[in-house]
Amino acid sequence: MTPIVKKIHHVAYRCKDALETARWYEKHLGMKLVLSIAEDAVPSTGEPDPYMHIFMDAGMGNVLAFFELPTRAPMGRDENTPAWTQHLAMEVDSMETLLATKVRLESEGIQVVGPTDHALFQSIYFFDPNGHRLELACNTHRPGMLEALDKVKWDMLEEWAQTKKAPRHAAWMHDGRYKEMFQ
Repeated sequence: MTPIVKKIHHVAYRCKDALETARWYEKHLGMKLVLSIAEDAVPSTGEPDPYMHIFMDAGMGNVLAFFELPTRAPMGRDENTPAWTQHLAMEVDSMETLLATKVRLESEGIQVVGPTDHALFQSIYFFDPNGHRLELACNTHRPGMLEALDKVKWDMLEEWAQTKKAPRHAAWMHDGRYKEMFQ
């Protein structure tokens, strides 16, 4: 099938405070506020539900959006899903940017995990003021890595579907063997 999706138009999350969220993303990630929309009813359903909808520039045409919903119960999260699972990963241009951002975030009192070496990329992880987990990633893959993973992707998925145990086809990614395998 020919892909019908041209690109992701925007990704939307809920926020506790739209103004705080916009300021936080501008200050810590350099993402500019590009649009604010407020309505007293939901355009798609007509349901009365006032909201503020903000759109942040995530670079290269990517947009991260948030909804503040003041009449709804306070935000929660899926308690059956570990906090590390649901996250938004954004790419940075270099390891220097990744490491400098880690230092800057930590100097602002934001707890940062990493960098974590995923063989293909290195990442840092932290939470925004709404409790959303964010990842900043810098590509570090070596020649041959993506091709090696492409060869085993369906075999891994089929094995997983049968066993629900981690297939070992690409264990080299996190056990460090990639450093010798891909020069």
